[in-house]
Amino acid sequence: QALSEIEGMGGRGGNLQEMRVRPLAKRRVDMYGFCNPSGFQRSPYLSARGNFANIFQGSTEEGYKAYHADKYDEDKNPNGIINFGTSENKLCFDLMSKRLTQADMNLMDPPLLQYPDWKGHLFLREEVARFLTYYCKAPAPLKAENVIVLNGCGSLFSALATVLCDPGEAVLIATPFYGGITQSIFLYGNVKLVYVYLDSKITGTSTRPFQLTVEKLERALQDARAEGVTVRALILLNPQNPLGDIYSLSELRDYLEFAKRHELHVIVDEIYMLSVFDESATFHSVLSMDRLPDPQRTHVMWGITKDFAVSGIRFGTLYTENQDVANAVASLCYFHGVCGPVQHKVAQLLRDREWINQVYLRANHARLKAAHTYVTDELKTLGVPFLNRNAGFFVWIDFRKYLKTGTFEEELLLWKRFLDNKVLLSCGKAFECSEPGWFRIIFADKTHRLQLGMQRIRKVLEEREQEILAEEKEQPCQSDQDGKADSTDEVIFVSRHQEPTCASSSSLGDLIGLLQQQMRSSDWLQKNTAEQFA
Repeated sequence: QALSEIEGMGGRGGNLQEMRVRPLAKRRVDMYGFCNPSGFQRSPYLSARGNFANIFQGSTEEGYKAYHADKYDEDKNPNGIINFGTSENKLCFDLMSKRLTQADMNLMDPPLLQYPDWKGHLFLREEVARFLTYYCKAPAPLKAENVIVLNGCGSLFSALATVLCDPGEAVLIATPFYGGITQSIFLYGNVKLVYVYLDSKITGTSTRPFQLTVEKLERALQDARAEGVTVRALILLNPQNPLGDIYSLSELRDYLEFAKRHELHVIVDEIYMLSVFDESATFHSVLSMDRLPDPQRTHVMWGITKDFAVSGIRFGTLYTENQDVANAVASLCYFHGVCGPVQHKVAQLLRDREWINQVYLRANHARLKAAHTYVTDELKTLGVPFLNRNAGFFVWIDFRKYLKTGTFEEELLLWKRFLDNKVLLSCGKAFECSEPGWFRIIFADKTHRLQLGMQRIRKVLEEREQEILAEEKEQPCQSDQDGKADSTDEVIFVSRHQEPTCASSSSLGDLIGLLQQQMRSSDWLQKNTAEQFA
Protein backbone atom coordinates (compact mmCIF):
# COMPACT_ATOMS: atom_id res chain seq x y z
CA GLN A 1 0.00 0.00 0.00
CA ALA A 2 2.79 2.39 0.91
CA LEU A 3 4.58 1.69 -2.38
CA SER A 4 1.38 2.10 -4.38
CA GLU A 5 0.81 5.48 -2.74
CA ILE A 6 4.24 6.62 -3.92
CA GLU A 7 3.63 5.20 -7.39
CA GLY A 8 0.35 7.08 -7.50
CA MET A 9 2.23 10.34 -7.25
CA GLY A 10 3.15 10.06 -10.88
CA GLY A 11 6.09 8.16 -12.30
CA ARG A 12 9.58 9.27 -11.51
CA GLY A 13 9.06 12.96 -10.81
CA GLY A 14 7.39 15.18 -8.27
CA ASN A 15 8.00 16.15 -4.70
CA LEU A 16 7.37 13.78 -1.81
CA GLN A 17 5.96 16.70 0.17
CA GLU A 18 2.88 16.27 -2.02
CA MET A 19 1.98 13.21 0.04
CA ARG A 20 -0.71 13.95 2.57
CA VAL A 21 -0.26 12.29 5.95
CA ARG A 22 -3.66 10.83 6.60
CA PRO A 23 -4.77 9.87 10.13
CA LEU A 24 -3.16 6.60 11.13
CA ALA A 25 -5.06 3.63 12.44
CA LYS A 26 -4.02 3.10 16.02
CA ARG A 27 -2.65 -0.42 15.79
CA ARG A 28 -1.20 -0.44 12.28
CA VAL A 29 2.26 0.57 11.22
CA ASP A 30 2.34 2.96 8.28
CA MET A 31 5.12 4.27 6.09
CA TYR A 32 4.84 7.64 7.79
CA GLY A 33 5.73 6.13 11.12
CA PHE A 34 9.35 5.54 10.18
CA CYS A 35 10.21 7.74 7.23
CA ASN A 36 10.18 11.49 6.82
CA PRO A 37 9.45 12.68 3.30
CA SER A 38 9.55 16.35 4.26
CA GLY A 39 11.84 18.30 1.99
CA PHE A 40 12.89 15.23 0.04
CA GLN A 41 12.91 15.41 -3.77
CA ARG A 42 12.13 12.20 -5.61
CA SER A 43 15.10 10.93 -7.56
CA PRO A 44 14.51 10.47 -11.31
CA TYR A 45 17.07 7.65 -11.24
CA LEU A 46 15.07 5.41 -8.88
CA SER A 47 11.86 3.44 -9.08
CA ALA A 48 9.04 4.14 -6.65
CA ARG A 49 10.36 1.32 -4.50
CA GLY A 50 13.90 2.71 -4.78
CA ASN A 51 12.75 6.16 -3.75
CA PHE A 52 10.95 4.71 -0.76
CA ALA A 53 14.07 2.81 0.33
CA ASN A 54 16.03 6.05 -0.12
CA ILE A 55 13.88 8.01 2.33
CA PHE A 56 13.41 5.14 4.76
CA GLN A 57 15.08 6.09 8.00
CA GLY A 58 15.17 4.33 11.29
CA SER A 59 14.57 6.64 14.22
CA THR A 60 18.15 6.20 15.42
CA GLU A 61 19.88 6.93 12.12
CA GLU A 62 20.79 10.47 13.12
CA GLY A 63 22.49 9.24 16.28
CA TYR A 64 24.48 6.54 14.52
CA LYS A 65 25.67 8.96 11.86
CA ALA A 66 26.86 11.32 14.58
CA TYR A 67 28.52 8.47 16.48
CA HIS A 68 30.44 7.12 13.50
CA ALA A 69 31.66 10.62 12.71
CA ASP A 70 32.82 11.24 16.30
CA LYS A 71 33.56 7.92 18.05
CA TYR A 72 34.94 7.99 21.56
CA ASP A 73 38.50 6.75 21.88
CA GLU A 74 40.27 6.84 25.21
CA ASP A 75 43.50 8.09 23.63
CA LYS A 76 42.65 9.56 20.22
CA ASN A 77 39.23 11.11 20.87
CA PRO A 78 38.40 11.27 24.61
CA ASN A 79 35.64 13.82 23.98
CA GLY A 80 33.93 11.66 21.35
CA ILE A 81 30.49 10.06 21.57
CA ILE A 82 30.06 7.02 23.82
CA ASN A 83 27.68 4.51 22.27
CA PHE A 84 25.12 3.17 24.75
CA GLY A 85 22.64 2.74 21.89
CA THR A 86 23.84 -0.23 19.84
CA SER A 87 23.07 -3.60 21.40
CA GLU A 88 26.52 -5.16 21.27
CA ASN A 89 28.51 -7.09 23.86
CA LYS A 90 31.90 -5.36 24.13
CA LEU A 91 33.01 -7.34 27.18
CA CYS A 92 34.40 -10.50 25.60
CA PHE A 93 36.56 -9.48 22.65
CA ASP A 94 39.60 -10.97 24.40
CA LEU A 95 38.00 -14.41 24.76
CA MET A 96 36.51 -14.50 21.27
CA SER A 97 39.55 -13.23 19.41
CA LYS A 98 41.71 -15.84 21.13
CA ARG A 99 39.30 -18.70 20.35
CA LEU A 100 38.66 -17.65 16.74
CA THR A 101 42.37 -17.53 15.92
CA GLN A 102 43.28 -20.99 17.21
CA ALA A 103 44.64 -23.53 14.74
CA ASP A 104 41.41 -25.53 14.35
CA MET A 105 39.66 -22.43 12.96
CA ASN A 106 41.98 -22.02 10.00
CA LEU A 107 40.76 -24.43 7.35
CA MET A 108 40.51 -23.71 3.63
CA ASP A 109 39.28 -26.94 2.04
CA PRO A 110 37.99 -26.73 -1.56
CA PRO A 111 34.31 -27.26 -0.56
CA LEU A 112 34.48 -24.12 1.59
CA LEU A 113 35.47 -22.11 -1.50
CA GLN A 114 32.66 -23.45 -3.66
CA TYR A 115 28.90 -22.83 -3.77
CA PRO A 116 27.30 -24.59 -0.79
CA ASP A 117 23.86 -26.02 -0.25
CA TRP A 118 21.97 -22.73 0.15
CA LYS A 119 20.51 -23.97 3.44
CA GLY A 120 24.11 -24.11 4.74
CA HIS A 121 26.81 -26.77 4.67
CA LEU A 122 25.52 -30.02 6.16
CA PHE A 123 28.37 -30.19 8.71
CA LEU A 124 27.28 -26.80 10.08
CA ARG A 125 23.57 -27.59 10.16
CA GLU A 126 24.29 -30.83 12.03
CA GLU A 127 26.38 -28.90 14.55
CA VAL A 128 23.65 -26.25 14.96
CA ALA A 129 21.08 -29.02 15.57
CA ARG A 130 23.27 -30.56 18.30
CA PHE A 131 23.99 -27.15 19.82
CA LEU A 132 20.32 -26.15 20.01
CA THR A 133 19.34 -29.58 21.33
CA TYR A 134 21.76 -29.12 24.22
CA TYR A 135 21.33 -25.43 25.10
CA CYS A 136 17.59 -25.24 24.40
CA LYS A 137 17.08 -28.44 26.41
CA ALA A 138 15.04 -30.04 23.65
CA PRO A 139 13.22 -33.21 24.77
CA ALA A 140 14.43 -35.06 21.64
CA PRO A 141 17.38 -34.50 19.29
CA LEU A 142 16.72 -31.73 16.79
CA LYS A 143 17.21 -32.52 13.12
CA ALA A 144 19.69 -30.94 10.72
CA GLU A 145 17.10 -31.07 7.93
CA ASN A 146 15.08 -28.47 9.87
CA VAL A 147 18.02 -26.04 10.17
CA ILE A 148 18.66 -23.17 7.74
CA VAL A 149 21.63 -20.82 7.94
CA LEU A 150 21.55 -17.16 6.85
CA ASN A 151 23.75 -14.11 7.34
CA GLY A 152 22.05 -12.80 10.47
CA CYS A 153 18.62 -12.71 12.08
CA GLY A 154 17.67 -9.54 10.20
CA SER A 155 17.86 -11.56 6.98
CA LEU A 156 15.80 -14.29 8.64
CA PHE A 157 13.04 -11.83 9.57
CA SER A 158 13.08 -10.50 6.03
CA ALA A 159 12.93 -13.96 4.44
CA LEU A 160 10.22 -15.25 6.77
CA ALA A 161 8.04 -12.18 6.27
CA THR A 162 8.39 -12.59 2.51
CA VAL A 163 7.39 -16.28 2.43
CA LEU A 164 4.66 -16.13 5.10
CA CYS A 165 2.92 -12.88 4.08
CA ASP A 166 1.78 -11.23 0.87
CA PRO A 167 2.47 -7.50 0.34
CA GLY A 168 0.18 -5.41 2.52
CA GLU A 169 -0.49 -8.20 5.01
CA ALA A 170 0.71 -7.92 8.58
CA VAL A 171 2.54 -9.47 11.52
CA LEU A 172 1.55 -9.01 15.16
CA ILE A 173 4.20 -7.73 17.59
CA ALA A 174 4.15 -6.33 21.14
CA THR A 175 5.61 -2.89 21.80
CA PRO A 176 8.17 -1.82 22.82
CA PHE A 177 10.29 -3.99 20.51
CA TYR A 178 13.63 -3.89 18.70
CA GLY A 179 12.98 -1.37 15.92
CA GLY A 180 15.22 -3.05 13.35
CA ILE A 181 12.48 -5.62 12.81
CA THR A 182 10.41 -2.96 11.04
CA GLN A 183 13.11 -2.44 8.46
CA SER A 184 13.72 -6.18 8.08
CA ILE A 185 10.14 -7.13 7.24
CA PHE A 186 8.95 -3.97 5.48
CA LEU A 187 11.62 -2.90 3.02
CA TYR A 188 11.74 -6.17 1.08
CA GLY A 189 8.32 -7.70 1.57
CA ASN A 190 6.14 -4.60 2.15
CA VAL A 191 4.72 -6.40 5.19
CA LYS A 192 3.16 -4.29 7.91
CA LEU A 193 3.34 -4.56 11.68
CA VAL A 194 0.29 -4.58 13.93
CA TYR A 195 1.22 -3.29 17.36
CA VAL A 196 0.14 -4.83 20.64
CA TYR A 197 0.68 -1.81 22.88
CA LEU A 198 2.03 -2.57 26.34
CA ASP A 199 2.44 0.01 29.11
CA SER A 200 3.91 0.37 32.57
CA LYS A 201 0.56 0.26 34.39
CA ILE A 202 -0.32 -2.95 36.17
CA THR A 203 -3.98 -3.52 35.45
CA GLY A 204 -6.29 -6.44 34.80
CA THR A 205 -4.40 -9.71 34.57
CA SER A 206 -0.99 -8.00 34.40
CA THR A 207 1.45 -8.69 37.24
CA ARG A 208 4.42 -6.64 35.97
CA PRO A 209 5.03 -3.53 33.85
CA PHE A 210 4.83 -3.98 30.07
CA GLN A 211 3.45 -7.49 30.43
CA LEU A 212 2.22 -9.27 27.32
CA THR A 213 -1.06 -11.12 27.86
CA VAL A 214 -3.33 -13.13 25.59
CA GLU A 215 -6.09 -10.59 26.20
CA LYS A 216 -3.92 -7.85 24.69
CA LEU A 217 -3.04 -10.07 21.75
CA GLU A 218 -6.71 -10.86 21.12
CA ARG A 219 -7.68 -7.18 21.26
CA ALA A 220 -4.96 -6.09 18.82
CA LEU A 221 -5.79 -8.90 16.40
CA GLN A 222 -9.51 -8.13 16.41
CA ASP A 223 -8.86 -4.40 15.92
CA ALA A 224 -6.64 -5.15 12.93
CA ARG A 225 -9.21 -7.47 11.37
CA ALA A 226 -11.92 -4.86 11.91
CA GLU A 227 -9.81 -2.49 9.81
CA GLY A 228 -9.51 -5.09 7.06
CA VAL A 229 -5.88 -5.99 7.79
CA THR A 230 -4.91 -9.63 7.26
CA VAL A 231 -2.56 -10.81 10.03
CA ARG A 232 -0.46 -13.86 9.20
CA ALA A 233 2.00 -14.22 12.07
CA LEU A 234 3.05 -13.29 15.59
CA ILE A 235 6.61 -12.30 16.53
CA LEU A 236 7.87 -13.15 20.04
CA LEU A 237 11.22 -11.89 21.36
CA ASN A 238 12.50 -14.07 24.21
CA PRO A 239 14.44 -12.70 26.08
CA GLN A 240 12.69 -9.49 25.14
CA ASN A 241 14.53 -6.49 23.70
CA PRO A 242 14.39 -3.79 25.16
CA LEU A 243 12.57 -4.95 28.31
CA GLY A 244 14.79 -7.88 29.25
CA ASP A 245 11.71 -9.97 30.10
CA ILE A 246 12.01 -13.76 29.99
CA TYR A 247 8.74 -15.55 29.28
CA SER A 248 7.74 -18.44 31.50
CA LEU A 249 6.81 -21.77 29.96
CA SER A 250 3.14 -21.18 30.79
CA GLU A 251 3.24 -17.77 29.10
CA LEU A 252 4.89 -19.24 26.01
CA ARG A 253 2.28 -21.98 25.87
CA ASP A 254 -0.53 -19.41 26.16
CA TYR A 255 0.90 -17.32 23.31
CA LEU A 256 1.36 -20.38 21.09
CA GLU A 257 -2.18 -21.60 21.84
CA PHE A 258 -3.52 -18.15 20.94
CA ALA A 259 -1.66 -18.32 17.63
CA LYS A 260 -2.95 -21.81 16.93
CA ARG A 261 -6.57 -20.73 17.51
CA HIS A 262 -6.16 -18.03 14.88
CA GLU A 263 -3.91 -20.05 12.53
CA LEU A 264 -1.04 -17.60 12.93
CA HIS A 265 2.60 -18.50 12.37
CA VAL A 266 4.83 -17.76 15.38
CA ILE A 267 8.34 -16.42 14.80
CA VAL A 268 10.30 -16.78 18.04
CA ASP A 269 13.54 -14.80 18.25
CA GLU A 270 15.78 -16.29 20.97
CA ILE A 271 18.98 -14.47 20.05
CA TYR A 272 19.77 -13.56 23.70
CA MET A 273 19.10 -17.04 25.11
CA LEU A 274 22.66 -17.52 26.48
CA SER A 275 22.89 -13.93 27.75
CA VAL A 276 20.85 -14.58 30.90
CA PHE A 277 23.50 -13.57 33.42
CA ASP A 278 21.90 -14.18 36.81
CA GLU A 279 21.17 -17.58 38.34
CA SER A 280 17.88 -16.27 39.72
CA ALA A 281 16.48 -16.09 36.17
CA THR A 282 15.72 -19.14 34.04
CA PHE A 283 15.32 -19.07 30.28
CA HIS A 284 12.91 -21.48 28.60
CA SER A 285 13.25 -22.03 24.88
CA VAL A 286 10.22 -22.85 22.79
CA LEU A 287 12.26 -25.84 21.62
CA SER A 288 12.29 -27.19 25.20
CA MET A 289 8.54 -27.75 25.21
CA ASP A 290 7.40 -31.35 25.20
CA ARG A 291 4.69 -30.59 22.67
CA LEU A 292 4.32 -27.54 20.47
CA PRO A 293 0.66 -26.56 19.98
CA ASP A 294 1.23 -26.01 16.24
CA PRO A 295 4.69 -27.26 15.20
CA GLN A 296 4.10 -26.56 11.49
CA ARG A 297 3.60 -22.85 12.26
CA THR A 298 6.34 -22.42 14.89
CA HIS A 299 9.71 -21.10 13.70
CA VAL A 300 12.65 -20.41 16.05
CA MET A 301 15.57 -18.06 15.35
CA TRP A 302 18.98 -17.80 17.00
CA GLY A 303 22.40 -16.43 16.09
CA ILE A 304 25.90 -15.94 17.49
CA THR A 305 25.85 -12.12 17.21
CA LYS A 306 24.72 -11.42 20.77
CA ASP A 307 25.51 -14.52 22.83
CA PHE A 308 29.06 -14.78 21.48
CA ALA A 309 29.80 -11.04 21.26
CA VAL A 310 30.58 -11.10 17.52
CA SER A 311 28.10 -8.76 15.87
CA GLY A 312 30.54 -8.31 12.98
CA ILE A 313 30.13 -11.98 12.00
CA ARG A 314 26.78 -12.24 10.27
CA PHE A 315 25.31 -15.61 11.20
CA GLY A 316 21.75 -16.55 12.06
CA THR A 317 19.90 -19.84 12.02
CA LEU A 318 16.27 -20.87 11.66
CA TYR A 319 14.75 -24.05 13.05
CA THR A 320 11.40 -25.07 11.58
CA GLU A 321 9.69 -28.43 11.15
CA ASN A 322 7.72 -27.07 8.20
CA GLN A 323 9.59 -28.14 5.09
CA ASP A 324 7.54 -25.86 2.85
CA VAL A 325 8.68 -22.88 4.90
CA ALA A 326 12.24 -24.25 5.05
CA ASN A 327 12.45 -24.66 1.29
CA ALA A 328 10.91 -21.26 0.59
CA VAL A 329 13.36 -19.53 2.94
CA ALA A 330 16.22 -21.58 1.47
CA SER A 331 15.41 -20.22 -1.98
CA LEU A 332 16.18 -16.74 -0.60
CA CYS A 333 19.45 -17.88 0.99
CA TYR A 334 21.09 -17.23 -2.37
CA PHE A 335 20.88 -13.55 -1.41
CA HIS A 336 21.72 -14.05 2.27
CA GLY A 337 24.34 -16.81 2.36
CA VAL A 338 27.19 -17.25 4.82
CA CYS A 339 30.63 -17.73 3.23
CA GLY A 340 32.26 -21.15 3.55
CA PRO A 341 35.23 -20.26 5.80
CA VAL A 342 32.87 -18.53 8.27
CA GLN A 343 30.60 -21.59 8.29
CA HIS A 344 33.61 -23.70 9.28
CA LYS A 345 34.59 -21.31 12.08
CA VAL A 346 31.04 -21.22 13.47
CA ALA A 347 30.82 -25.04 13.44
CA GLN A 348 34.12 -25.29 15.31
CA LEU A 349 32.92 -22.74 17.84
CA LEU A 350 29.59 -24.43 18.48
CA ARG A 351 31.07 -27.90 18.92
CA ASP A 352 33.58 -26.74 21.55
CA ARG A 353 31.16 -27.39 24.39
CA GLU A 354 33.87 -27.55 27.08
CA TRP A 355 35.26 -24.10 26.21
CA ILE A 356 31.78 -22.60 25.95
CA ASN A 357 30.67 -23.91 29.34
CA GLN A 358 33.87 -23.74 31.38
CA VAL A 359 35.48 -20.61 29.96
CA TYR A 360 33.25 -18.39 27.86
CA LEU A 361 29.81 -18.49 29.50
CA ARG A 362 31.23 -18.25 33.02
CA ALA A 363 33.29 -15.19 32.16
CA ASN A 364 30.62 -13.59 30.00
CA HIS A 365 27.89 -13.93 32.61
CA ALA A 366 30.14 -12.59 35.37
CA ARG A 367 31.14 -9.58 33.26
CA LEU A 368 27.56 -8.86 32.20
CA LYS A 369 26.37 -9.06 35.80
CA ALA A 370 29.12 -6.71 37.03
CA ALA A 371 28.42 -4.16 34.29
CA HIS A 372 24.66 -4.37 34.92
CA THR A 373 25.22 -3.86 38.64
CA TYR A 374 27.38 -0.78 38.04
CA VAL A 375 24.85 0.93 35.77
CA THR A 376 21.81 0.08 37.91
CA ASP A 377 23.59 1.25 41.07
CA GLU A 378 24.24 4.57 39.31
CA LEU A 379 20.58 4.80 38.35
CA LYS A 380 19.56 4.11 41.95
CA THR A 381 21.86 6.88 43.13
CA LEU A 382 20.18 9.24 40.66
CA GLY A 383 16.73 8.15 41.81
CA VAL A 384 15.82 6.98 38.30
CA PRO A 385 13.33 4.08 37.99
CA PHE A 386 14.16 1.14 35.73
CA LEU A 387 13.03 -2.41 35.06
CA ASN A 388 15.17 -4.86 36.99
CA ARG A 389 15.88 -7.74 34.60
CA ASN A 390 18.73 -10.23 34.20
CA ALA A 391 18.90 -10.94 30.48
CA GLY A 392 20.38 -9.18 27.47
CA PHE A 393 22.67 -6.16 27.38
CA PHE A 394 20.18 -3.42 28.20
CA VAL A 395 18.26 -1.65 30.95
CA TRP A 396 14.84 -0.12 30.25
CA ILE A 397 14.86 3.23 32.06
CA ASP A 398 12.05 5.57 33.06
CA PHE A 399 13.09 9.19 32.38
CA ARG A 400 9.50 10.47 32.41
CA LYS A 401 10.09 12.76 35.34
CA TYR A 402 12.51 14.73 33.16
CA LEU A 403 9.75 15.50 30.64
CA LYS A 404 7.64 18.52 31.59
CA THR A 405 4.75 17.87 29.22
CA GLY A 406 5.21 14.13 28.65
CA THR A 407 5.27 14.09 24.84
CA PHE A 408 7.34 12.23 22.28
CA GLU A 409 8.58 15.58 20.99
CA GLU A 410 10.00 16.27 24.44
CA GLU A 411 11.46 12.77 24.56
CA LEU A 412 13.28 13.43 21.28
CA LEU A 413 14.65 16.71 22.65
CA LEU A 414 16.01 14.85 25.70
CA TRP A 415 17.57 12.22 23.40
CA LYS A 416 19.24 14.96 21.36
CA ARG A 417 20.46 16.56 24.55
CA PHE A 418 22.19 13.34 25.56
CA LEU A 419 23.73 13.19 22.09
CA ASP A 420 24.91 16.81 22.35
CA ASN A 421 26.62 15.78 25.59
CA LYS A 422 28.37 12.96 23.75
CA VAL A 423 26.41 9.92 24.87
CA LEU A 424 24.15 7.96 22.49
CA LEU A 425 21.07 6.29 23.98
CA SER A 426 17.94 4.84 22.36
CA CYS A 427 14.66 6.59 23.07
CA GLY A 428 11.37 4.77 23.55
CA LYS A 429 9.92 5.96 20.25
CA ALA A 430 12.59 3.91 18.47
CA PHE A 431 10.91 0.84 19.99
CA GLU A 432 7.36 2.13 19.37
CA CYS A 433 6.82 2.47 23.12
CA SER A 434 3.34 3.82 23.87
CA GLU A 435 4.57 6.02 26.75
CA PRO A 436 6.97 8.95 26.15
CA GLY A 437 10.03 9.08 28.39
CA TRP A 438 11.36 5.52 28.41
CA PHE A 439 14.94 4.97 27.19
CA ARG A 440 17.18 1.95 26.63
CA ILE A 441 20.80 1.94 27.75
CA ILE A 442 23.35 -0.71 26.75
CA PHE A 443 25.58 -1.70 29.67
CA ALA A 444 27.71 -4.46 28.06
CA ASP A 445 30.76 -2.23 27.84
CA LYS A 446 34.11 -1.65 29.52
CA THR A 447 34.20 0.02 32.94
CA HIS A 448 35.93 3.24 31.88
CA ARG A 449 33.32 3.88 29.15
CA LEU A 450 30.47 3.05 31.52
CA GLN A 451 31.83 5.47 34.11
CA LEU A 452 32.32 8.34 31.68
CA GLY A 453 29.00 7.70 29.94
CA MET A 454 27.09 7.68 33.22
CA GLN A 455 28.81 10.94 34.23
CA ARG A 456 27.55 12.54 31.04
CA ILE A 457 24.04 11.17 31.63
CA ARG A 458 24.08 12.48 35.20
CA LYS A 459 25.06 15.94 33.96
CA VAL A 460 22.14 16.10 31.52
CA LEU A 461 19.62 14.87 34.09
CA GLU A 462 20.77 17.27 36.80
CA GLU A 463 20.59 20.20 34.39
CA ARG A 464 17.13 19.11 33.25
CA GLU A 465 15.95 18.78 36.85
CA GLN A 466 17.04 22.33 37.64
CA GLU A 467 15.27 23.65 34.54
CA ILE A 468 12.01 21.95 35.51
CA LEU A 469 12.22 23.38 39.04
CA ALA A 470 12.83 26.87 37.65
CA GLU A 471 9.88 26.53 35.27
CA GLU A 472 7.62 25.40 38.10
CA LYS A 473 8.48 28.44 40.19
CA GLU A 474 7.34 30.64 37.32
CA GLN A 475 4.24 28.59 36.49
CA PRO A 476 2.32 26.95 39.37
CA CYS A 477 1.54 23.32 38.55
CA GLN A 478 -1.81 22.03 37.55
CA SER A 479 -3.11 18.76 39.01
CA ASP A 480 -1.03 15.63 38.53
CA GLN A 481 -1.30 13.97 35.16
CA ASP A 482 -2.92 10.58 34.73
CA GLY A 483 -1.06 7.48 33.70
CA LYS A 484 1.33 6.97 36.58
CA ALA A 485 3.01 3.60 36.79
CA ASP A 486 1.75 1.34 39.53
CA SER A 487 3.98 0.70 42.52
CA THR A 488 5.70 -2.63 42.02
CA ASP A 489 8.87 -4.42 43.00
CA GLU A 490 9.47 -4.98 39.29
CA VAL A 491 10.48 -1.33 38.94
CA ILE A 492 13.43 -0.63 41.16
CA PHE A 493 14.16 2.26 43.52
CA VAL A 494 11.39 4.76 42.72
CA SER A 495 8.68 2.42 41.55
CA ARG A 496 5.94 5.01 41.19
CA HIS A 497 6.40 7.52 38.40
CA GLN A 498 6.74 10.91 40.07
CA GLU A 499 5.27 13.75 38.05
CA PRO A 500 6.97 17.13 38.59
CA THR A 501 5.22 18.78 41.52
CA CYS A 502 5.30 22.26 42.95
CA ALA A 503 7.09 22.89 46.20
CA SER A 504 3.88 24.31 47.64
CA SER A 505 1.98 21.09 46.94
CA SER A 506 4.48 18.86 48.74
CA SER A 507 3.58 17.72 52.21
CA LEU A 508 5.48 16.04 54.98
CA GLY A 509 3.33 12.96 54.54
CA ASP A 510 4.20 12.72 50.85
CA LEU A 511 7.88 13.06 51.65
CA ILE A 512 7.77 10.38 54.33
CA GLY A 513 5.90 8.06 52.00
CA LEU A 514 8.47 8.56 49.26
CA LEU A 515 11.36 7.90 51.63
CA GLN A 516 9.69 4.74 52.96
CA GLN A 517 9.13 3.55 49.42
CA GLN A 518 12.79 4.14 48.56
CA MET A 519 13.92 2.28 51.68
CA ARG A 520 11.76 -0.72 50.82
CA SER A 521 13.06 -0.91 47.26
CA SER A 522 16.74 -0.31 48.09
CA ASP A 523 19.18 -3.04 49.07
CA TRP A 524 21.50 -0.57 50.85
CA LEU A 525 20.62 -1.85 54.32
CA GLN A 526 21.31 -5.44 53.28
CA LYS A 527 24.67 -4.52 51.79
CA ASN A 528 25.76 -2.20 54.60
CA THR A 529 25.21 -4.05 57.86
CA ALA A 530 26.49 -3.13 61.31
CA GLU A 531 28.76 -6.19 61.20
CA GLN A 532 30.41 -4.94 58.02
CA PHE A 533 31.02 -1.52 59.50
CA ALA A 534 32.46 -3.08 62.67
